[in-house]
Amino acid sequence: MASEWRYRGHNFQTADVDFIRGFIAANPDASRWALSRKLCEVWNWKQPNGALRDMVCRGLLLLLQRAGEIQLPPVRRSPQHFLSKQTGPEPLVPDNRPVRGPLGKLGPLVIEQVRRTPQEALFNSLVEQYHYLGYEQPVGEHLKYLVSAQGQAVACLAWSSSPRHLGCRDRYIGWDQQARRRNLHLLAYNTRFLILPWVQVEHLASHILGRMAKQLPRDWQGLYAHPVYLLETFVDSERFRGTCYRAANWGVLGRTTGRGKNDSTNQVNRSLKEVLTLPLHRRFRELLQEGR
Repeated sequence: MASEWRYRGHNFQTADVDFIRGFIAANPDASRWALSRKLCEVWNWKQPNGALRDMVCRGLLLLLQRAGEIQLPPVRRSPQHFLSKQTGPEPLVPDNRPVRGPLGKLGPLVIEQVRRTPQEALFNSLVEQYHYLGYEQPVGEHLKYLVSAQGQAVACLAWSSSPRHLGCRDRYIGWDQQARRRNLHLLAYNTRFLILPWVQVEHLASHILGRMAKQLPRDWQGLYAHPVYLLETFVDSERFRGTCYRAANWGVLGRTTGRGKNDSTNQVNRSLKEVLTLPLHRRFRELLQEGR
């Protein structure tokens, strides 16, 4: 039997495994779902916004069972994962009247966070239909924004948790492996930015990015109860020049390796992308390195 287990950045000693074993024995009628939630409450294992780290706890319990360390109760139900049922967002017919002219005459822009709102379906549909990468259901912390002018959608932006390993970014921040694991949630990654194809307004994209740099940290703090100190994104240089990001003061750090996060061959298997970032705090390096 191993004397120490490591899972998702946490170390678990033999005493912890013994506690879990006794906890299961003391709750003989509890399902796996109930056990993981109760265990989170006992350990006060919560996200910054107060939600239980239920999925992480269930992963730990499964790891220990597969290693023969604990015996979980039988599975009571095996529902198909909701992502496997998805065939893509339902296509909605948007208001596609041409939007042209100078930015100053566009009228007030409304940038609305639409995750968990009635407008989320429209956001998902627009990204699926008009973004070259389509729509993907985010996992983990994420926000979705719909930008409108005079009641008509003109742009969509999606933000999510940042990639775990990114060489040029990690060197730019200067953090070590422990600091990265501890503070990665303090970064936000712009996964989608779409100006709808019937919109032709010069400087609109960089203007939206400038507004987002002020609004996103407030919204992220409100939902997830922690700050964001650095924004980042990838730009496919074979398709785009990233002009709007540069105009909004984002800096180019370097390029991806083209191997993806799960690479095991060390061979390039996708297009190289430029990595751009925007610090949101003048002491961002210190805050990310030390975890204050």
